[in-house]
Amino acid sequence: FSIFSFDIFSQTKKDALKLYRNGDYAEAIKVCQEEITEKPNNMDSYVVLCWSLVRNKQYSEAELWAIKGREISSYDQRIIEILGEAKYYLGNYKGATEQFQKYFSNATESHPRLGSAYYLMGEIYIKQGRYMHADISLSMAVKKDATNDKWWTELGYAREMAKDYVRAAEAYDKALSINPSSINAEKGRTRVNS
Repeated sequence: FSIFSFDIFSQTKKDALKLYRNGDYAEAIKVCQEEITEKPNNMDSYVVLCWSLVRNKQYSEAELWAIKGREISSYDQRIIEILGEAKYYLGNYKGATEQFQKYFSNATESHPRLGSAYYLMGEIYIKQGRYMHADISLSMAVKKDATNDKWWTELGYAREMAKDYVRAAEAYDKALSINPSSINAEKGRTRVNS
C-alpha cells in the first residue's frame, strides 16, 4: 500500500524542468523553490530555477540563486554558465566574461548551452569594440547551432565592423538563407555589398 501511495504522490508532483521547457517559468520557479526548501543541496533545482528566472527576466534573482548554487557546487558547469548569463543581462560584462571563461575551460563540446554562451560572449566583445574576438566567439556559436539566423547576423556584423566585408557578406547570406525576412541581415548585406 505504501508503494502505491508513493507512486500516486510522485505522479502528482510537478516537474520543474518540464514546466521550464513548456515556457511556464513562473510555475517552474515556484516548484524549484519548494524543492530547494525540501532538499537544500539539490543542484538540479538550482539550475532549473536559475534558467527559469533568466527566461522570466528576473536577472538579479537568477544571479543570487546561482551564487547560492555555486556555494554548494562550485564546479557545476550549468550553474557557472547561467551565472554568466544573469551577469550579462544585468550589464556586468566583466563578471559575465569571468563566468563564461570558467565555463568554456571546463565544459564539454556536447554541453547544450555552449552555443548560447559563445553567442553572449560575442555580444560582449561587440559592445567592447573587439570585433575579431567577437568573430571567434560568434563563429563558435554558429558551429554549435548553424540554424540560428540571429547568430549569423551578429557574426556578419562583427566581421563588417572588422572591415572583413567578404566574410561579413557570407554570414549575412547564411542568415538570409535561414530567414529570408531578416531585416537586420538584409540591411547588413546591403551595406557590405555597396
